[in-house]
Amino acid sequence: MRTGFGERLKELREERELGQVELAQKLHVSKGIISLWENNLREPGLANLVVIADFFGVSIDYLAGREK
Repeated sequence: MRTGFGERLKELREERELGQVELAQKLHVSKGIISLWENNLREPGLANLVVIADFFGVSIDYLAGREK
């Protein structure tokens, strides 16, 4: 089974021992957006994907579940 964006984001956040509120502050988005992303109820736009990838030091392909 392929891991989706929400699962990858949550995994990366938990590896850094960050709560949703902390991550939201670092990415300059609301806590609600982090929750929506992690639960696969919304997807970030390209600009936010770039910010997330840069913050965690991963590729956009990794976030999208296209690479391991």
